[in-house]
Amino acid sequence: MSDATYQHIVEEAQRLFAQKGVTNTTVNDIAVASGKGRRTIYTYFNNKQEIYQAVVSTEANRMYDRLSAVVNKDMPPSEKFESYIEARLECIREVVERNGSLRAEFFHDIWEVERARKKMSIHELDLLKRILDEGVSKGVFIVHDTTVAAFILHSALKGLDVPYILNHFAKVGVERSRMRSLIADFLLYGIMK
Repeated sequence: MSDATYQHIVEEAQRLFAQKGVTNTTVNDIAVASGKGRRTIYTYFNNKQEIYQAVVSTEANRMYDRLSAVVNKDMPPSEKFESYIEARLECIREVVERNGSLRAEFFHDIWEVERARKKMSIHELDLLKRILDEGVSKGVFIVHDTTVAAFILHSALKGLDVPYILNHFAKVGVERSRMRSLIADFLLYGIMK
């Protein structure tokens, strides 16, 4: 099996899912768009759900790479924390907006999205914990249990996903870019020494 073929199928599926939605896209549509036969598609995937999971996984990997880059930067933990929050909010918005009609499905079936994001959530918890551990070790953050704090922060961020994507902050006269900064500050000052 070819990695290039697999990736091509996933890219074409993502494009179709974005245009037509997951429900309205068939495996046959993906086969035609990718220039591969249905037999080839089924060599790589058992069903459309697995293709969808591969699309979500590809997006999650992009997000993880971007967030990891923030965590690995040489900067003070407080700046790293703020940069992480801002990057994460933008990543989520970009993923949803890039995927067109998946946006409607994101809001329609949040539980399906949550199942798809499960692996990314584990990675995010680790990244947040690394920032918190660094901040505690440098005497910048007051956090008694970084594992629990990472879980709370991650849960809070997931709760902000939909309002941020839909730009509900405009209702209170705050631009999205300013809101990213306000959210990061609000969360950061709860853990600062």
